[in-house]
Amino acid sequence: MESLHNHKIHIPLFSLLFFLFHFSSLHFLSLAYEQPDKYFVNCGSKADANLNDRVFTADSGFLCSEKGRTIKSTNQSTILYQTARIFYNQSNYEFMIAENGTYVVRLHFLAFSSPSVNLSSALFNVSAFPIVSNSGFKLLNNFTAKDSGNSALIEEFFLAIGPGSLKLYFTPQGSSFAFVNAIEVFRAPLKFSPRNYSSSFPLVLRTTYRVNVGGPKITPDNDTIWRNWEKDDSQPSAENSQPSSQPLNRLSVESDGFVGADNDSIAPDLVYLTAKLMTGGSNGLPNPFNITWSFNVSADARHLVRVHFCDIIGPPANIVFNLYSNGNLITKVGGPNFPFNRLNQPFYYDFVLTSKESEFINISIGPSIDTTTNNAFLNGLEMLEIIEGPALSNPPTSFCNMKGRKKIKVGLVVGSVIGGLSLICIMIVGTLFGLKYRKAKRVETSEWSPMPAIGGGSAHGRLTDGTITGSPMNYLNLGLKISFAELQQATNNFDTKLLIGEGGFGNVYRGTLLNGTNVAVKRGKRDEQGSGQGRPEFQTEIMVLSKIRHRHLVSLIGYCDERSEMILVYEFMEKGSLRDHLYDSNLPRLSWKQRLEICIGAARGLHYLHRGAAGGIIHRDVKSTNILLDENHVAKVADFGLSRSGPLDETHVSTNVKGTFGYLDPEYIMSQQLTEKSDVYAFGVVLLEVLCARRAIDTMLPRDQMNLAEWGMLCKKKGLLEQIVDSSIKNEIDPSSLRKFSETAEKCLQDDANDRPTMGDVLWDLEYAFQLQQTAKHREPHEDSTANASSAFVLPNVQRFPSVSSTINIDELALLGADELDTTEVEVFSQLRVGDAR
Repeated sequence: MESLHNHKIHIPLFSLLFFLFHFSSLHFLSLAYEQPDKYFVNCGSKADANLNDRVFTADSGFLCSEKGRTIKSTNQSTILYQTARIFYNQSNYEFMIAENGTYVVRLHFLAFSSPSVNLSSALFNVSAFPIVSNSGFKLLNNFTAKDSGNSALIEEFFLAIGPGSLKLYFTPQGSSFAFVNAIEVFRAPLKFSPRNYSSSFPLVLRTTYRVNVGGPKITPDNDTIWRNWEKDDSQPSAENSQPSSQPLNRLSVESDGFVGADNDSIAPDLVYLTAKLMTGGSNGLPNPFNITWSFNVSADARHLVRVHFCDIIGPPANIVFNLYSNGNLITKVGGPNFPFNRLNQPFYYDFVLTSKESEFINISIGPSIDTTTNNAFLNGLEMLEIIEGPALSNPPTSFCNMKGRKKIKVGLVVGSVIGGLSLICIMIVGTLFGLKYRKAKRVETSEWSPMPAIGGGSAHGRLTDGTITGSPMNYLNLGLKISFAELQQATNNFDTKLLIGEGGFGNVYRGTLLNGTNVAVKRGKRDEQGSGQGRPEFQTEIMVLSKIRHRHLVSLIGYCDERSEMILVYEFMEKGSLRDHLYDSNLPRLSWKQRLEICIGAARGLHYLHRGAAGGIIHRDVKSTNILLDENHVAKVADFGLSRSGPLDETHVSTNVKGTFGYLDPEYIMSQQLTEKSDVYAFGVVLLEVLCARRAIDTMLPRDQMNLAEWGMLCKKKGLLEQIVDSSIKNEIDPSSLRKFSETAEKCLQDDANDRPTMGDVLWDLEYAFQLQQTAKHREPHEDSTANASSAFVLPNVQRFPSVSSTINIDELALLGADELDTTEVEVFSQLRVGDAR
């Protein structure tokens, strides 16, 4: 037994040593293939260049379209600026982006002299196409880099980019050309992105000023992310402080828009250890005046301003002053209860300004009336212009020459492959040994259980009813993940003023992402007890929306599952839900034509779910609240938290009954057997809602009228349907259109699911009703009515295409046309703006 015991110890150790060795080999191989996290590109050169501890590599691995032409300088001492790449036709560089975030993009231009071309005469545009919004912005317009001697012109931008590729296009204007000397693309530190801003924040920021107030110039080699901080020479009437010799007390604190600069990526220590102060007056006391900095900016543009403070003069609690812009008070700084009232504690404040017709922005600080200490200070200032469009939606097609520049050494590949094969053999042996050992101990499990959901704190191994095939969070689309910090920014820390809906799952907030897109953020209720409540719906929503795309279905932009948070982010649907427009007296009434178009759109979306998606999807919660309208009243079906999927050849899915009272299929309630026809029944209720403008269940009405489906069908059979039609549209509905519409609703609401049509047939019938309305001729009231229709009435000659539910398979024809999401793959963010959602 002792010999066996030793044997069991030595084999895993031996395997572990080999695993570590060969894993290292495989790791080196992966490094050779993968793009680096940071891109520093030496344009027009085949050699690497080192600048401020950054290695700028040759640009051939990133070039797309035309390769351009390389020119060299004869008198440049800085190696990075000894070459340039010039383009006579539109060309672009492409960089692979691994994850969401704010990225720094710097373009270096030095118009050096060359015998063959004068770089100072170049005139061109530069555009960026980030993945997050699948649209682009023009970074530089009619740009020219004048000859500035040996000083390079560096244009710096901040872009919100998602996983995929970032393309930078250089487009010559007229008969001119474009050029660039170097390019930097890297992710900004997580806490660097602006967080305190107005309700609208765009995709791109362009740095216009960065000043070390009261201190010397700071060069890139003294900055964590290689920024230039210019020396402040604009205030002769104010005085520079003596540099503080004490270390900074960096803390992560936020209060009323002020944020602690807890790391040097916000600003280097050199910025906070110097400041500009008010000069001394009589009796050694400072004069009560304002210190003002004036900046020349683009007219009619918005700017993000970040001001940096650090009290290095003290006593801190006694200094209270105001921050102004163009004479307008922005905020008060300091005071006894101010969270940053300790010496050498750096912090900053962000705000947005509009220059309007003026080409100047003045920033001032001055003493507040709340203090007897007439003093004020400022340590640093950054000003970034907000580039707001117009957005560019169709980048030209380009083909990259290479997808990466790094070459793989043959020896490394061979060694890595051999090492990998060895590792596989060892792992197989180890696995067999482990299985044998476990079998000897008779450790068994009755069923496979997925890993617990990330951040949910759920004790359940298997997802509960209501999920799609029990898929764990590990298999969700990680490319859609958005950080909690970014969503806090987007919603002003979930400000109740931005609350637009409340439901069983949680609250819905209006927000603005870093790229300026208005979104709806649905935040699930916190699961403090770890019960897993709400997580199946959360997971199902992500699973469904990450694999379907259709013009009439909401499209998920992202989600957050950090810690115990369950947050879904959708496009903000400007017009809200269909229910809002049917019952809210403050909204304009929908016309009959609009209602028909909305029903047709929703039917297309549901038909795609049933027949176009992989395996078929049953929505299970179709209702007017879950049909949303964009600014053009285009309908999109939303809320897939209760959806179920399965092969189309299955007649039903056995499941617990879930849904909303008033829309539930009676057969589903009795048998607990879910089919796509359950969605058809619920949609029939929606059709009656649209026609009658009353709720599915109204407890204020008499008992026989409470249930809309029962009451509507009773009126239809008695020939009294016209009496319950919404009075606001009664006079505009053509009788034949009304008849077809009501017949469609009646077929949807049959008790036996086999008697109900498919959504394909429902879609056709609704389109038919719409054409009848469009081709209607004026008739006298006695000529036709729904209650007493003439059998001799001749319908317009409307062509009927083959039914989608027939044996003719035209799913692709129906689903790849105008109804499907545009082939440009525009990412649409869809929301839930609902007042009474689940």
